[in-house]
Amino acid sequence: MRVAAIQQEPVIGDIAANLAACEKLAEEAGTAGAEIIVLPEFFTSGMGFAPVLANVGLPFDGPATHLVQAVSRRFGAIVGGSFLCRDPDGEVRNAFVVASEGIVVGRHDKDMPTMWENCFYVGGSDDGIVALAGLDLGAVLCLEFNRTATALRLRGGVDLVVSGSSVWSVPEFLPGPAFRRLEERMDAIDRSRPRLARMVGAPVVEATHCGRLDSAMPWAPGLRYRTRLRGGAQILDAAGSVVARREPEAGPGIVIADVAVGRAVPVEPLPDSYWIEPMGPVGELLWRYQRIHGRRWYRRHVGPLRPRLIP
Repeated sequence: MRVAAIQQEPVIGDIAANLAACEKLAEEAGTAGAEIIVLPEFFTSGMGFAPVLANVGLPFDGPATHLVQAVSRRFGAIVGGSFLCRDPDGEVRNAFVVASEGIVVGRHDKDMPTMWENCFYVGGSDDGIVALAGLDLGAVLCLEFNRTATALRLRGGVDLVVSGSSVWSVPEFLPGPAFRRLEERMDAIDRSRPRLARMVGAPVVEATHCGRLDSAMPWAPGLRYRTRLRGGAQILDAAGSVVARREPEAGPGIVIADVAVGRAVPVEPLPDSYWIEPMGPVGELLWRYQRIHGRRWYRRHVGPLRPRLIP
C-alpha cells in the first residue's frame, strides 16, 4: 500500500497559511498515488508557548476537517491529521481526524498534553483505533509514542500506525555540555518510534514539523525559547526499520513509500515502565512543572469557563 507523510513548516497561529501549505503538500502526495496521507500534529496552528494559540481552536465540523475530507474525496484516499478542536462542551482537544473518500470515519484525541501544550487543550480517553472495512488504523500523537500504555492499547490490534508529531528541540541558550546532554536524551526518545512499531506489530507513518521555533517560556518572563523543530517525517516497517525518511534539513515536503500494511507478530516485549525510553531528570522536571503551569493557564485563558481570551 502506498503511504505518505507530510513534513510541514508551520506558521504559529496562522490557520489560513497552514491550511494552504498542508493542502498543497497533501495534493502532491495524492498525485503521487498515495492511498494513505498523514498530516502532522497541530497542522492548522503549529505549537509553542504562544498566547495566540488560545484563539485557534476550530469546530470539529470546520475548515480543518473539511480539508481532510476534501483531499480524501479528491484522491479516493484515507487522510488524517490533528488540530486544536473546540468541542461543543467548550473544551479544546488535540483531535486527530481521519476521513476516507470524503467521509469522516474516526477520531482520536491525544491522551494528555505534553509540557506547555497543557496551556491549550485537555486530554482524551479513546483507544485510538480507527476501524475501516478490512483495515484498522492506530492513531498516535507525538509523545504518545513514548508511553507504554500506547503500545499496550494497540498491540496486535492494528494494521498501520498513523501518527503526527510536533517536536521542539533543546533551547539554544543552554551552555554547550548541557545542550549536548539534553540533545542526546531527545535522540534516545526518538527511538521510541521503531520500538513502538515492534511492540505493536505494525508499520508506522509519522508526519512532522520542521523549521524554527521562537516562543516564550512558561513562568520565565522575558526569556525566549529558540530552537529547531526536530522534524524527520518517516515511514517504518513493522520491524521498526526505516523505509523512507525526509530529514528536517530538507524542509517542508512529503515522504512516500510502498509498505506491507497488516498485522505482524509483535517482536519486542512491553517494558515494565511508564515511559518506553526514560525522559531523564530534566525531562521529568519539565513534564511536571509545565503541566502544573499549563493547566492553570488553560483554565484562565482557553477552557469553557475562561473569563477572557488572550488578544
